[in-house]
Amino acid sequence: MKKRSLLAMTALLGACQSIHPAAKTSLDGEVFYLQRIALPPSATLSVSLQDVSLADAPAVILDEHKVPVKGQVPLPFHLSYDPAQVKPGHRYSVSARIEVNGELMFVTTENHAVQLDGNDPQPLKIRVDAVR
Repeated sequence: MKKRSLLAMTALLGACQSIHPAAKTSLDGEVFYLQRIALPPSATLSVSLQDVSLADAPAVILDEHKVPVKGQVPLPFHLSYDPAQVKPGHRYSVSARIEVNGELMFVTTENHAVQLDGNDPQPLKIRVDAVR
């Protein structure tokens, strides 16, 4: 009798797991720049989490945070991703850009690698540089 109950519970838990997708994991951070200038009210911030494993192919975007800028640097962001999308041996990176009226003003110029193994330091600090 106990075996049947255990089997029934196991089957029920398995069914529940397939109905509800795995919980998403997140990365929190802030984007900053070193210049002493204020952003205009029309500025927008875009931050993306990408799989950058393939050298000759476009990066695969796992999540993107795109919002109008409210205030000044540092600018907070929140990215969510499904841990099931993380593949062993792949490389992941976070990039950011600030645009004003559709024109690029600041962009990441360095690789901001993340492991997505739960040990990434948070909040992430992403520096963007002025586009000349």
